[in-house]
Amino acid sequence: MQTGSTLHDDQTGISALGGLGAQAPGASGRLLPEIWMQDGAKRVEQALTRLLCPEDDGETELMAAMRYATLHGGKRTRALLCLAAGELADTPAHMLDVVGAAIEMMHACTLVHDDLPAMDDDVLRRGLPTVHVKFGEATAILVGDALQAHAFLTLASLDAPGDNRIALVRELAQAVSAEGAAGGQAIDLSLVGKHVELGRILAMHRMKTGALVRASVRMGALCAIAEDAANAELYCALDRYSACFGLALQVVDDIVDATADKATLGKTPGKDAAAQKPTCASIMGLKAARQFVADLLRDAEDAIAPLGPRAERLAQILQRANAYLFTHAPCA
Repeated sequence: MQTGSTLHDDQTGISALGGLGAQAPGASGRLLPEIWMQDGAKRVEQALTRLLCPEDDGETELMAAMRYATLHGGKRTRALLCLAAGELADTPAHMLDVVGAAIEMMHACTLVHDDLPAMDDDVLRRGLPTVHVKFGEATAILVGDALQAHAFLTLASLDAPGDNRIALVRELAQAVSAEGAAGGQAIDLSLVGKHVELGRILAMHRMKTGALVRASVRMGALCAIAEDAANAELYCALDRYSACFGLALQVVDDIVDATADKATLGKTPGKDAAAQKPTCASIMGLKAARQFVADLLRDAEDAIAPLGPRAERLAQILQRANAYLFTHAPCA
């Protein structure tokens, strides 16, 4: 996608991209950006706590490990994208909270599996020991499997029309399929120690990170708005937004991996270089990679500009990301 206000994995920082800023609530009673994000993250956290209830028998550590992987930290960026896009459709908050929780379960699944010794082999995640370090490798594998299943069960049980539930399940499944996060991780592993063109790295990022970001945005709208000819322009705008934001998210991750310390990063710094993994930062250089992120965030803002004020929350997420870039992702 960690501790502090970080953009990598599932976090972002703050700024004034597009001039929306953090103005006080007006006559409309709209919450400040930081307040609605904190409130949204809290509601999703509560939904996760409820949906991943502890087992009574205590025979295994599986549910405890699932809760550990999901509830200990994270800014819930993907869930917040879902909540922000849901405002476009006037989707009830309680429904968005549950869908956001399902997305976060799936995101946690990908992180647990990515951290495994056979994958990225990391011992820290969000400033804490990774699941396989704390509970063992076998349990970590089962945690990822179970979280994926629980994410789909959550969507299948959603209080929404059947067509909407099917659309949500399909969207999330596609995001983690061979065309999405799983395929992206496979490409990532295959590139270790190789000299590759930038285009190949970008394609991998669009799958490994971007596919779940895209799904998060689309699922917020799919709760209430069908993807059909009448809504083609809406989904085109959302797809352009998420494509730019998802790629920016991963490029910033590349930058901070090369520049941040363990406390800021929340996981082991310098892992990419140590593992001889080609990244945007290593290929483009830090200054060019930083400018690339700024351009992507600006393109994301342009994508939703035609949607007007109803896309305000999506724009505010860009503001936070833009400020994080200037504060925590140095150009040299």
